[in-house]
Amino acid sequence: MNIGEKKIARPFRWGIVGGGRTSQVGYKHRLGARMDNTNFDLQAAAFDIDADRCVDFGKALNMDPERLYPDYKTMFAKEAEREDGIEVVDIATPNFQHYEVCKAALEAGLHVICEKPLFFEVEQGLEIKKLAEEKGKVVCVTYGFSGFPMLLQMRAMVQSGMLGKINMVDLRYAHGFGCNAEADVKAEGQKWRVDPAKVGKSFVLGDLSTHTFYMSQLICPDLKLKQVLCDRQAFVGSRYPLEDNAYVLMRYESGAVGRMWASAVNAGDMSSQHIRIVGSKASLEWNDQTCDQLRYEVQGQPAQILTRGMDYLDGLAQEDERLGALHYEGLPESWANLYTRFAQVIDAKNRGDEETVNSIIYPDLDHGIDGIRWINSCAKSADEGAVWVDFE
Repeated sequence: MNIGEKKIARPFRWGIVGGGRTSQVGYKHRLGARMDNTNFDLQAAAFDIDADRCVDFGKALNMDPERLYPDYKTMFAKEAEREDGIEVVDIATPNFQHYEVCKAALEAGLHVICEKPLFFEVEQGLEIKKLAEEKGKVVCVTYGFSGFPMLLQMRAMVQSGMLGKINMVDLRYAHGFGCNAEADVKAEGQKWRVDPAKVGKSFVLGDLSTHTFYMSQLICPDLKLKQVLCDRQAFVGSRYPLEDNAYVLMRYESGAVGRMWASAVNAGDMSSQHIRIVGSKASLEWNDQTCDQLRYEVQGQPAQILTRGMDYLDGLAQEDERLGALHYEGLPESWANLYTRFAQVIDAKNRGDEETVNSIIYPDLDHGIDGIRWINSCAKSADEGAVWVDFE
């Protein structure tokens, strides 16, 4: 059980690029990283492309104005001159900046925590992987929903054979908050998400479905995707050639099949993420609106509801338990669980403990590269007329 006690010797000195006052995700990063106050200590930031706004926001967070910088290049250079300079940097910028900031951070000797999707091209991911290995640094990806304990319970049940052979994977991340096209031009956190120059080849496939795709990898680590077929639409026409709705069919190397529905125009729906794993013996179903519960259905038996925090759960699901049964958890705890794992991985990497690095379950650089493959394969399929394409 996690009651906030330290898991590493001391918190890492931490900086942020992006994630300022108008960011949709900046507070989630800060909340997750600092919830336990034992993993990361925010020391420096380049919150905004507007230097005055960066300083104003940082001062409102009680940060030292001297460590609020006009851009990431200045922050990396100035922090490197300090004995107490940052050791880890968080990249919470729009997508098009991820690659250049990540590369500069690694070259500056920093570990990296980066928003998803990582980059635009797989080749960029492979280049960053090589650089990270050369520098001995870690690159983590913030698939923020993947820290829910019941997802690890699903993983344990799948790997123990309780479901039998996995035949079907049914995924959905579909909400309705993109129905109003006015947000595309008025909301700072939304405008760049529908600009191809800033997000690349997709809107909801990158912004939404990469979360759920990684969660399926977390739950079913032995399933390897082989091919995808994608059909995508822009029901708000101004978003074309990007999509606000997409359907994806999947074929796995094992013979299993799957589907994904990603949408920002699922009007009225507040329960956004649904995951159903169907095996030859039983099925599991989870959604983020009831994130503390997991539905377990064995063929020919009454359905069972498993609840977070109970002693009957696998030890894997108990490692991140914070509050105990009957006390509800949510997205902040999911982010905090991820950041705790990130801190443990970075600490182990610094100590040369590769066994621990490899044993911790977290979204790493390889998963981030798979996210790029997912987006580009789906976009290629859709653009070629909704045909099957290899996952590459």
